[in-house]
Amino acid sequence: MHHSRLCAVLIDCNTSDVDQAASFWASALGRPVDPDHPGTRGNYRMLATPTHEPIVQIQRVDHASRVHIDIETDDIPAEVARLEKLGASVVSRLERWVVMQAPTGQRFCVVRVQRPGWPENANRWED
Repeated sequence: MHHSRLCAVLIDCNTSDVDQAASFWASALGRPVDPDHPGTRGNYRMLATPTHEPIVQIQRVDHASRVHIDIETDDIPAEVARLEKLGASVVSRLERWVVMQAPTGQRFCVVRVQRPGWPENANRWED
């Protein structure tokens, strides 16, 4: 048995200035950049997010700009296997997360638990 839930909306920005991109999205979404968040580092900027809502993160990328979601789980291999049974495929396995592609073409990530209040609002899956 494992749990999973929507974790984050990530705004991938192909830009040389991640601070400018974060400033735009902070203004557009009405959420300030959170410079003290541990996730604000290097190519990443976190927006201030209420604990009951998904994280919003801006990230500088080398690929095309897009938006993707993260699914957080307490068992990454079990969640990846569950999603593969639904038709998703693994694109790459990284040190702390797995990039997957839905059968409809969208890419998303399966990540370890990120948000507080776990497993509140998480789905429970029988393996």
